[in-house]
Amino acid sequence: MTQNKLPKWFEGTKYTKGNIVTNIFSGEEYYLNRNELSIYDFIMGAQYTIDVIYEGCWSNPEVSTIQKDMIKGLDWFRKTNSRAYMVLLD
Repeated sequence: MTQNKLPKWFEGTKYTKGNIVTNIFSGEEYYLNRNELSIYDFIMGAQYTIDVIYEGCWSNPEVSTIQKDMIKGLDWFRKTNSRAYMVLLD
């Protein structure tokens, strides 16, 4: 499996190995390579931060920054591996 390059803006954790990820709602599993897993965890971490740390307060200016980065991650994922995106994030 090819390793897609991480985007230049990405400053999150960069994994050295891929892993199987399970959609928490459907139970479907999908193998992500190391870079896809890095972006996936970044997206999930951003969502957690917004929902739990900021209690879903979308009017908070800090949430706006997190949301913009999360959207960049979602866009990257959708373009890089649309099948995994559909299984895990859609």
